[in-house]
Amino acid sequence: MDNAHRSGCPINLTLETLGDRWSLIVIRDVMFGNRRHYRELLTRSEERIASNILADRLKRLLAAGLLTRSDDPTHQQKAIYSLTAPAIELVPLLVQIAAWGRRHTPATPELSIRAQILEEGGPPLWGRLMAELRSIHLGDSPSGPSVLAGLQRAYEAVVAEQERTANHEGVESCDEAR
Repeated sequence: MDNAHRSGCPINLTLETLGDRWSLIVIRDVMFGNRRHYRELLTRSEERIASNILADRLKRLLAAGLLTRSDDPTHQQKAIYSLTAPAIELVPLLVQIAAWGRRHTPATPELSIRAQILEEGGPPLWGRLMAELRSIHLGDSPSGPSVLAGLQRAYEAVVAEQERTANHEGVESCDEAR
């Protein structure tokens, strides 16, 4: 048994790889947000990860074989991060974590809609998403309509509905004040 691990339990080993506060957030942002550059991961995350933490997590995820790093052909000083096949296989786990979070935490509607669609779509939708991610990150042939684009449209629809509701409530408040 390798002394670098607390035990050979698969749950323990998975948590040693992914159980810190930021690793799954970085994978989520690469997977669902298509944030493939360091700057995008740093500035576009809802959780506002610190630059030193992001650099550390990227190194850890690269070492764990969950991400790869390649030079960006459009810019000498940029790198592109891609998911590996084992990272793509995390889709069902992330869907289940998100489903639990929707039910048991104060998750917001706009940040829950993707999780809801994936949970309701079940394994067939997860399989289509994983195929799309393999196309994007591993160069496999694309197949079928984009799951990611559908998830993004659903998110945008919820945000637009929230804005319409907020604007409508604002108009009613102005009418009542008169």
